[in-house]
Amino acid sequence: MRLFNPARRLIAMGLLAAGLGLAAPALAQAPKEIRVDWATYSPLSLVIKDKGLLEKEFEADKIAVRWVQSLGSNKALEFLNAGSLDFGSTAGAAALVARINGNPVKSIGVYSRPEWTALVTKGDAVKTVADLKGKAVAVTRGTDPHIFLVRALADAGLTEKDVRLVLLQHADGKTALVRGDVQAWAGLDPMMAQAEVEDGAKLFFRKPEANTWGILNTRDDFAKANPAIVTRVLKVYEQARLWALANPKELTAILVAATKLPEPVVAKQLERTDHSTSKIGATQKQTILDAGLALQKAGVVKPEVDVKAVVDALIDASFAPAS
Repeated sequence: MRLFNPARRLIAMGLLAAGLGLAAPALAQAPKEIRVDWATYSPLSLVIKDKGLLEKEFEADKIAVRWVQSLGSNKALEFLNAGSLDFGSTAGAAALVARINGNPVKSIGVYSRPEWTALVTKGDAVKTVADLKGKAVAVTRGTDPHIFLVRALADAGLTEKDVRLVLLQHADGKTALVRGDVQAWAGLDPMMAQAEVEDGAKLFFRKPEANTWGILNTRDDFAKANPAIVTRVLKVYEQARLWALANPKELTAILVAATKLPEPVVAKQLERTDHSTSKIGATQKQTILDAGLALQKAGVVKPEVDVKAVVDALIDASFAPAS
C-alpha cells in the first residue's frame, strides 16, 4: 500500500503547471475586441468605419471593433502607448520620435502620402520662415506639423527658441490663427484647407517632400501576439484604398459627413492626398530617416541616438498581405 505523499503531489502539480505555462502561447486566443482609430487626416479610416469593413472582416471570429478618434499623431501615439489603441494613424516622423522616446510603436502600413502640413498665416506680416523670428506660432507638439516647423526653422537658420510656440491641438491652432492670437500656425488638413477656403489663410511655406507619410501603427506586443490580425487589418485598409481610388465622389461625401466641413474644403484636402501606395517599405523608411536625421541636426533628437537603428526597429513590412 502506497502512502499519500503531499510533497510528491505538489511537485507533480508544479510540473503540470509549468507544462501548461510552456504551452500557453500555442493556446493563446485572439482578443475579443480590437481598438482602431479614425482620424479626419486619414480618409481611409473614415471609409473603413463608414462601411463597417473591419466589423465584416472579424464577424465570424466574434471579434468586436471599437473605434476611437485620434485628433492628431500625438493622441494616436499616446493611446497606443497606453494600450487603449491597437491600431493608430500617425505621420511617419511622429512615430519615429515616439519610438525614440520609448513608445513601443511599430509601423506596419501606409494609408496615404499627403501634403497635409504647411506653415500658414493670415495677413501680410509673415511672408517667409525667417519672418517668424519673435512671432507666436501655434503648433501641436509630437506631430508632423511640429516636425515640419522644426525643419523649416532649421533651414532658415532658426530654432524653436527664436519663436514663441503656442501649444494647441490642430483645430485650436487654426482658431487661434483666424482670431489673430498667433501670427502663424503649423497647419494640418482638413483644418488647414478650411482656413484657406473659409478664412483667407495663406500657406506661406510649403515643402511636400518634407511631409512624412501617413503610417498605420500597432504596438510591438500586439503584433507579436496577433500577427494574423495585423495582416487582416492591413488587408481591409487595402480594400478601402482601392475603393477610394475607384469612388472619388463617394469618398468626398464620406469625409464631408465625418468632418462636417463643406465640400470645397474636403476637395482641397483630397487634392493633396495620394492613395496610390499601401505597403510600407524602403521609400517610407528613407523619408522617415531623413526627417529623424534633420531633427537630430536641429537638436530635437539627442546626438547619441542611432536614428537608423530606431527606424529599422520601427518599420516592419512583414505583415503586408499577399498581393
